[in-house]
Amino acid sequence: MILGGIYFGACFLVLGAASYYLIADYGLQPLETINKYLIYYFFFDLAIRFFLQKTPVMNIKPLLYINIKRKSIVNFALGKTMLSFFNVIHIFFFIPFSIVLLREGFDVAGVLCWFTAMFAIIFFTNFLNILIDKKEVVFYAVAAIFVTLGGLQYFNLFDITQYTGAFFQMIFQTKWMALLPVLLFCALYIVTFRFFRKNLYLDEGLSVKQTIAKTEDLTWLNQFGTLGTFLKNDIKLLKRNKRSRTTVFMSVLFIFYGLLFFTNSIEAYQNPVMQVFAGVFVSGGFLFTFGQFVPSWDSSYYPLLMSQNIQYKEYLNSKWWLMVIATVVSTILASFYLYFGWEIYLLIVVGAIYNIGVNAHLVLLGGAYVKTPIDLSSSKGAFGNKQAFNVKTMLISIPKLVVPMLLYGLGKFFFGFEIGLLLVAVAGIIGFAFRNKMFRIIENVYKKEKYKTIAAYNQKD
Repeated sequence: MILGGIYFGACFLVLGAASYYLIADYGLQPLETINKYLIYYFFFDLAIRFFLQKTPVMNIKPLLYINIKRKSIVNFALGKTMLSFFNVIHIFFFIPFSIVLLREGFDVAGVLCWFTAMFAIIFFTNFLNILIDKKEVVFYAVAAIFVTLGGLQYFNLFDITQYTGAFFQMIFQTKWMALLPVLLFCALYIVTFRFFRKNLYLDEGLSVKQTIAKTEDLTWLNQFGTLGTFLKNDIKLLKRNKRSRTTVFMSVLFIFYGLLFFTNSIEAYQNPVMQVFAGVFVSGGFLFTFGQFVPSWDSSYYPLLMSQNIQYKEYLNSKWWLMVIATVVSTILASFYLYFGWEIYLLIVVGAIYNIGVNAHLVLLGGAYVKTPIDLSSSKGAFGNKQAFNVKTMLISIPKLVVPMLLYGLGKFFFGFEIGLLLVAVAGIIGFAFRNKMFRIIENVYKKEKYKTIAAYNQKD
C-alpha cells in the first residue's frame, strides 16, 4: 500500500512538473488547456473515490461514551477524511504545476487564488463522496448528472468544457472568483456536518436503519424447493439493501455501454473483435457486478449458513439461475440495438449465450477466492479492499472476455462473420452442456476455501 502511494505520488509529481512544457510544445496555452479539461480530472477523481475511498466518519462509537461534545466528534471525523490519501495525492500535481507557472512569469496572486480554488473543489468532492455513500438520493442525483452530461458531450449536443474551462480561467484572471469554490466547499461541509450531527446516536445513525416491515412472501417460488428459497432471499437482498440496489443500477448502465462501440464514433472501438467484447458486456452487466462477489453478498450470515444442512450445489445453483435470468432480461432490454442492424444484435445475443454457458460459471469460481465481506448498508462494495483482487481471480477473469474475442476474431478472419458468431455461441453451449461437471468443480473449490472464507468474514476492518 505504501509503495503504491509512493508510485502514484511520483507519477503526479512528474506530471505536475512536466505538463506545462509538454502542452507548450504543441503550441497550446498550458494554463488554458489545463483549465479546459480540469472538469474531467475532477469527475474522474470523484469516480475513483466512489469505488476505492473508505469514509472513516462512522468509526466514532468509543467517543460517544466520553464527555465530548457531538459537534467536536463530528468535526474530528470529517477533518480526518480531509487527510485522506485521495486528497493528499493532488498536492503532488498542483504544487509543482503552480511553481512552474510562477517561474514562467504568471501573476503570483492569480496562481495562489487558482491553487486555493482547486483544493476547495478537491475537498468538495471529498464530502460529496461521503454524502453519495450515505444518502441514496445524492448518489442517484450525481449519477444522473454524470450520465446526462456524458451523453450530451458524446453526441456533441453540449460541451461542458467550454463553460468550466472559462470559469477556471476566470478564477486566475479575476481573483475574487476563487471565493466561489471555497464557499461551495464550506456549504457542503456544513450540510455534511449537519447530516452526521443529526444522526450521531447509537440508536439512529450508527445502527441499522429500521423501516416499516413489508410482507414479501414470493410464495410462487416455493414450487422450486430449496432453489426457490435461495432465490427469494436474493431477490429481497436486491430490493432492500443500498449496495445491492446500486449493483442493479450499474448493470442497467452496462446495457448502454455498447453505444460506445456500435455508433462508430470512437475509432479504436470500430474493430470487429471489440464489438463482440461489447456484446458480452451489454448482456453481462449484472453477471459481472453481482456474480463476482458471490458469496460476499451473504458475508454477514455466511458462517450461520454454512452450519445448516445445505448443499453447496443448491446454494451455487440459485446464484447461477439469478445471473441467467438477469442476462436474459438484459438481452431483451438491449433489443433497441436492432436499430443498428441484425448483425449488431446478434453479437449481443451470442455474448449472452457465452455469458450463460461460460462466464456464469467463471464468476462463481472466482468468487470462491474473494474473501471480502460486503457492507450492504453502503453504496460501496468490495472494490476498495485489496482482498477482492488476487492472482487467482485475475487469471480466472481472462477467459471471460479474451476467449470470446479470440474465437470471434479467428472465425471472422478465416471464414466470415457467421462462423465467428458460431464459434462463440458453441463455446457457450458446450459450457452449458457441461454445467453439472463445472458445478462439481466449483463446489469442491468452495468446500476447500470454506474455512478461510469464514475466517475472513469474521475479521473486522
